[in-house]
Amino acid sequence: MNSQTQSGNRSKTMLVLLFSAFILPVAIAKLVLGMGLYQGGATNQGELLSPPLDYAKLAMTNPLPHSWQILYLLPAHCDQACSDRLYILHQSHIALGRDRDRVKPLIMTRADSDLAALAGQDFITAEASDELAAMLAQRLIIVDPLGSLVMGYPAVTGREAHLAQGKALLKDLHKLLKLSRVG
Repeated sequence: MNSQTQSGNRSKTMLVLLFSAFILPVAIAKLVLGMGLYQGGATNQGELLSPPLDYAKLAMTNPLPHSWQILYLLPAHCDQACSDRLYILHQSHIALGRDRDRVKPLIMTRADSDLAALAGQDFITAEASDELAAMLAQRLIIVDPLGSLVMGYPAVTGREAHLAQGKALLKDLHKLLKLSRVG
C-alpha cells in the first residue's frame, strides 16, 4: 500500500507540474501585458495615420494612380526648413535605387505656394484640396497605390533632424515596397 501512496503522490506532482507548465506562462504574459511592461513589435519609423484616409475623403482625385507617392505641401514662403525638406525628398527618391520607378515624390501646391523654390528641380506638382492642405501642414505623407494615406512624418527643424527623418522615410519605404504587391 505504501507503493500505491508514493505512486499517487508522484502522479499528483506530475499533474501539478504539467498544469503549471501550461498555466504559468499564460499568467505571466497576462501580468506583463496588464502592467504595460511589453512594448509592441512595431518597426515603422513614421506614424501610421489613423483613422485611414484616402484621396476621396479629402475631396481630391488621385493625381498619380497606381504608384506610391510621397506628399509634401509647398508653403507660401519656402524657408530653410522647406529647402531641407525638398532636398531630403529628392535624395530619398534617388536612394530608392531600383524601386525609384514605383515611388513618385509629389509636391502639393496651393494658390499661394512658393513655386520659385521648385526652379531647376523635376518634382511633379498637383493642386491640394483644403482638407489635404490642412492635414499635410509641413509633414511628409506616404500614399499607397490605391490612394490611401498610410504614414506621416512630422515637421522637424535642423539639417541633422531632416537627414535622420530621410533615413527613417527610406527605411519605411523599403519595407512597404517589399511587402506590396501593387504599384
